[in-house]
Amino acid sequence: MAKLNILKVAVAGLALYGAMASVSYAADIVGLITKTEGNPFFVKMREGAQAKAKELGLELQTFAGKFDGDNDSQVAAIENLISAGAKGFAIVPSDSSAIVPTIKKARDAGLLVIVLDTPLDPIDAADATFATDNFKAGELIGQWAKGTLGDKASSAKIAFLDLATNQPTVDYLRDQGFMQGFGIDIKDPKKYGDEDDARICGHEMTGGAEDGGRTAMETLLQKCPDVNVMYTINEPAAAGGYQALKAAGKDDGSVLVVSIDGGCPGVKNVEAGVIGATSQQYPLKMAAMAMEAIEKFAKTGEKPQPTPGKEFFDTGATLITDKPVSGVESIDTKKGLELCWG
Repeated sequence: MAKLNILKVAVAGLALYGAMASVSYAADIVGLITKTEGNPFFVKMREGAQAKAKELGLELQTFAGKFDGDNDSQVAAIENLISAGAKGFAIVPSDSSAIVPTIKKARDAGLLVIVLDTPLDPIDAADATFATDNFKAGELIGQWAKGTLGDKASSAKIAFLDLATNQPTVDYLRDQGFMQGFGIDIKDPKKYGDEDDARICGHEMTGGAEDGGRTAMETLLQKCPDVNVMYTINEPAAAGGYQALKAAGKDDGSVLVVSIDGGCPGVKNVEAGVIGATSQQYPLKMAAMAMEAIEKFAKTGEKPQPTPGKEFFDTGATLITDKPVSGVESIDTKKGLELCWG
């Protein structure tokens, strides 16, 4: 009988130890919230987060909006992460301003909030921002376009394929960076549309998507049939805009197409001559760094610091083109394909 009681105690002890071990080693929950599910940029970002979370033993929960600009879905995702007891999350905000109150709620609850790619407005509403210098990325393609046109830059006709009417930070930063690089007075640097330069044909919204790019460029071609430069917020919009140019018989190289992102499909379009130059950014790196930062915060309480002299951690931007311009640093598509979205 004594042996049976000892056995029962031993089994109970093992069960208790197992329960304690289960509690002690439960994986910390972290989150990734992107603007949309299918955009290749966000797919690569998700891959980076998943790989790094697995490596660090974190439980990653991912969320995405139904469309670019879907703030409500992102609010719901943050509420879910707060309820789940997450240690923190990374987010690409669809609306840089509207999401701020919910970000504050998460931070007040003790979550580390890291913004990726698209800074909040104001930027310090998050604990940290890991992003391309989007203004610099736009400036690079503006400088390249100006240098490529040479004397013709003074009489250029430029179509702007932008992102959304609410002009989130990534939208105006890239747009205004391009203008400054091209030599256009940008007026208020935190918005576009107030410039009075005669070279601007107009701005149309694309939603960052290929079908939106085509529709936007079709509209702008009606306003400005002699367009010779097409600025695009990203490479899906560039691909759509190029389809509109092709349908109008303007795929003969008479229109310079510039873009930003540097994804593998986009770099291949540079190689094929569809896009003249693009600024490459590194979403996989952004997301992986965010997972590392949240894990470190969970262990030590330490928050990531920005790049010296900037309000965010700059993850880099590189101009990709096979037609380099003097004075504008760039790499070719061969190297761009080796680096694309790493």
